[in-house]
Amino acid sequence: MARVYSVSQLTEEIKNTLETKFVGIWVEGEISDFKTYPSGHAYFVLKDDQAQLRAVYFQYVLRRPKFELATGQKVLVFGDITLFSRRGEYQISVSKIEPKGLGARQLALEQLKKKLAAEGLFDAARKKSLPVLVQRIGVVTSPSGAAIRDILTVIRRRFANVEIYLYPVQVQGELAAPQIAEAIADLNRYFSYLDVLLVGRGGGSVEDLWAFNEEIVVRAIAASRIPVISCVGHEIDWTLSDLAADIRAPTPSAGAEMVVRCKSDIKEKLADWRHRLIRALSTGLDRYRQRLAFCQQNRYWQKPESFFANYWERLDEIYRGINEQITDCLKGLREKLQHTREKIILLNPTNILKRGYAICFGPAGEVVSSVKNVRVAETLRINLSDGLLECRTEKILPVDRE
Repeated sequence: MARVYSVSQLTEEIKNTLETKFVGIWVEGEISDFKTYPSGHAYFVLKDDQAQLRAVYFQYVLRRPKFELATGQKVLVFGDITLFSRRGEYQISVSKIEPKGLGARQLALEQLKKKLAAEGLFDAARKKSLPVLVQRIGVVTSPSGAAIRDILTVIRRRFANVEIYLYPVQVQGELAAPQIAEAIADLNRYFSYLDVLLVGRGGGSVEDLWAFNEEIVVRAIAASRIPVISCVGHEIDWTLSDLAADIRAPTPSAGAEMVVRCKSDIKEKLADWRHRLIRALSTGLDRYRQRLAFCQQNRYWQKPESFFANYWERLDEIYRGINEQITDCLKGLREKLQHTREKIILLNPTNILKRGYAICFGPAGEVVSSVKNVRVAETLRINLSDGLLECRTEKILPVDRE
């Protein structure tokens, strides 16, 4: 009788066969259904026109790709076939991925370039200009490379008394990028008085220059408060540092020439400015001499009081006119005041009483203006010009005044 396997036994034998035979294999296909999880693990399906293979890329795998994985990419995957017993599915456990066609580094470079450009790190608006006369220069490069020799040669030839601050770093290899970024940050932190930074190295292969494409270096250049000149390799070499720097120089020597103006050129420029200044001052003095001579010939200059004579006469006329207006105004005010005074005297109640009139007050002190308001036997007070009379009403006799 043929052997009968349990599901677990069969699955285990298949697992051993697959995981023993298919170890360290390359598989070509297109990424589909790519997903990442908070754990850092990535899962996707690798497919072609006729079949598909599940893949897992664990977070602890050291050789992570330099480019970003995404659905639709055609890739070469290296790893081991494993079987997940619980579901009875086999998959490839990925340890290395490379893009098919375009190199991994080049793809990573293009992705990083787009990312940093979207953040505005390459915008022309954020570029800083160089000082007119540079006196202190910071140089970030290898102390033993051709770049520092070329820079020093150019500076000594053009303007020997410029101060050079060298921050030695590795310019290729795994430690180069963090050292370059740290150097730029340190110079900004501790030597902020520097006028400009030269960051670069001599020529080399793409791999030799790759440190200047690393994100950490590009961000350090973009964050620098001191203007940065990128001078990496030769004129045909371009790196992301060139895009982030304030100025790109094709070579380290050209960078030094951009920073330091030739001493003889400066002297010649100063002499030219001196000549222009003397000529401008001379022209200005001649113009003022001519104006002074014209003024001296003018009769008002020779006899200044004649210039003010007409104004003095006009001022006297204005003074007389103002006095006359004030006098007329005061006269009118006095006449109005006298007229008002006479009216007040005429209407004074005391004067009216002196002419024989009287004011009658009732018992409550109210003014009595009609016999209708008085009763017989009621006591009244009569106010005359020189005193009061208290009277008793004996009889009321109405009088028709019409």
